[in-house]
Amino acid sequence: MPAPPLSVAVLVSGEGTTLDGLAELASGGAMPVRIVLVACDRPNAPAIERARRRGLRTIVLPFRGSEPSEWSRTLSHELESAGTDLVVLAGFLSVLPPTFTERWTGRTINVHPSLLPRFGGPGLYGAKVHRAVLDAGATETGATVHVVTQDVDRGPILGQVSLPVRPSDTPESLRERLHPHEVRLLAEVLGRFADGTFPLPYPVPVRAPAPLGAGPAASDPA
Repeated sequence: MPAPPLSVAVLVSGEGTTLDGLAELASGGAMPVRIVLVACDRPNAPAIERARRRGLRTIVLPFRGSEPSEWSRTLSHELESAGTDLVVLAGFLSVLPPTFTERWTGRTINVHPSLLPRFGGPGLYGAKVHRAVLDAGATETGATVHVVTQDVDRGPILGQVSLPVRPSDTPESLRERLHPHEVRLLAEVLGRFADGTFPLPYPVPVRAPAPLGAGPAASDPA
């Protein structure tokens, strides 16, 4: 008897094109995944309308101006009510509070538009990543799916796909060429969770406590 589909919640902030790609694969039976919830942190994001047109359950939970712990509790309640197995960040721009990453340790993944650990960290997202790749003169870029931890873009890597950078590339052309590869990579990773190749929760390294008297670690440059 086949295993039930993986119940996935998708967190979005912008256009929702990655969500759209995943929803298409899931509805067509190409991926053993069921999208049980779409949560958006920006009230006017086009992604939420894309989700509604597909008949997906949606919530809008603005992050800006909210108290992080309360925001985390509200989102966790919605995720649990929907029966979420795994949370997927697909163009989600807010940095998740520690109260959320601790609650969903090993059960939250993100797709990032570079070959991590290069061109990742706080402040590097979307077009900013592609601009950084071009400014660095990189000849190769790609996408990474990784487990979300408190350290932005530093969690265990689950899969990567690479793409050559063309001399004529712009941030926009890189984004357009890379996007279908991002969706396929994310779908492959979700398939591995669904068939048990990747365990849930996924094991993550224990964060070592700071030495006594040490101040907060310096953040990655934005």
